[in-house]
Amino acid sequence: MADPTSTAYTDDLPPGSLITLDGQMQWAGLLMGPGTPYEIDSGGLTGWEDLPDYDTTDADHPTAHGAWPGARYAKPRKVGATVWTLPPGDDTASSLAAMRVLRQALLLGDDERWLTVRLHGETLAVRARVSQRVLAADRTYTTQGVSKASVQWYATDPRRYAMDEQSAVTGPPQPESGLNWPLTWPLYWGQAASTGDVDADNNGSAPTHPVLTFTGPCVNPTVTERASGMRLRYEIALATGDELVVDTAEGTVTLNSTASRRHTAAADSSPEELFAFEPGRARLAFRPDSHDAGARLTVRWRSAEW
Repeated sequence: MADPTSTAYTDDLPPGSLITLDGQMQWAGLLMGPGTPYEIDSGGLTGWEDLPDYDTTDADHPTAHGAWPGARYAKPRKVGATVWTLPPGDDTASSLAAMRVLRQALLLGDDERWLTVRLHGETLAVRARVSQRVLAADRTYTTQGVSKASVQWYATDPRRYAMDEQSAVTGPPQPESGLNWPLTWPLYWGQAASTGDVDADNNGSAPTHPVLTFTGPCVNPTVTERASGMRLRYEIALATGDELVVDTAEGTVTLNSTASRRHTAAADSSPEELFAFEPGRARLAFRPDSHDAGARLTVRWRSAEW
C-alpha cells in the first residue's frame, strides 16, 4: 500500500537527479535555488562545510599535564537554510500553491532522504530528515505572497557523499595456464584469469562504508583489506546464485535479501561497522576457502567528505 503522506516532493529521488545549476539544492523531490520559485537566502547554508561535532575517548593524565589521545567519533550533522518562496504568479492562488509545496516537502517524517547540494560543480549529498521548519506568515506574505522559511535538516550520518556510486567486481584467484610443450623461447607462463584482488578509491576526506556482495558457488567467503588488515569472513556455503550481502554501514549480513546471516561471522572476522575505506585507495583480496565457476565479489561505495 502506498504511503498516504507521500507526494512528488517527498519521493526519495536519486541524489542530484534534479540539479542542473550551481547553487541549487535538492531535498527529496523538491529543487531549490537559482531557476526555481524557492531561492536560498544570501546567507547560504549553515553546517554544510563545517566539521561536525564529535565525541572523544581522550583520557586525562592523572599525574601529568594533558591527556592520552583517543578515538574521535563524529556526531550527526545539522544543516540549516533560509528559503524565500517567490511564486511564479502575483495572485493568491500561486502564493498558496507555493506555500503548500513547502508544507508537503518539509514534513515531519521518520525516513531519511537525500539532501543534495551543488557548489562550483561539486555535488555532495547526505541522508537527512527535517528537524525544524518555520514558515513565516507575516505582512510580506499576506500582501505580496512572498514567504520566508527557516529550515534545519538533521543527518544521523554526518558524512557527505559523492553523487555517483562506484562499483568493482572480482572473481576468486585463478591459476595461470602454465607452460606449453614443446618449450619455445621466450617462455610464456600464461596469465591468470583472475587475481582475486580489486581496488576501491575513496577520493574524499572521510572514511566510507562499502556494501559487499558475495555470490556463490563458494565456501567460507572472505575479503581482506590489505593496508589495514581488516577482514570479513563468513562460515557459510553459498550455492550457485546465492548472494550474501554485507552492508558495513548498517552492520547487516543478509542471504538472498531475506535471512540474516550475521551469526556466521568467523571468530577472526572484524566487526562489520569497523570495515571502512579510509581516504585513498583500498586494496581488497577475495579469498574463499573453495569455489566454482561463477563465484565473485562485488563492492559498491561512494567517496565521502567531512
